[in-house]
Amino acid sequence: MNKDRCLKPATDEECRKAWLTLKDTMDIVGGKWKLVLISILRGGKFKFRELAKEAEISPRILSKELKELEMNGLISRTVLDTRPITVEYQLTPYSVSLNELISAMYDWGKIHRQKITGKP
Repeated sequence: MNKDRCLKPATDEECRKAWLTLKDTMDIVGGKWKLVLISILRGGKFKFRELAKEAEISPRILSKELKELEMNGLISRTVLDTRPITVEYQLTPYSVSLNELISAMYDWGKIHRQKITGKP
């Protein structure tokens, strides 16, 4: 096996574990919306409709994405005692663990955009 396939020199078994870890990460934060929603929620609490409007996402998709983020401990959902019932979403302290990943993806995306478009 070519050891360059892993991020650092490793055994075949270590490479397989690394790929599984990357797959797990992509399952949690992958897709079109999750990191966008996390980035928006870095601004504080949002009600469902506010979040849908800010992200420009349909309520059906937003609901699905929020459930997955909540299931993985990245956001919390609070039902407020209002009429009609209002639901607020906010980041959990655990979500801070994604800051380095989000920053690295932003930095790479900026470089990639410049490479492809020739514009900053």
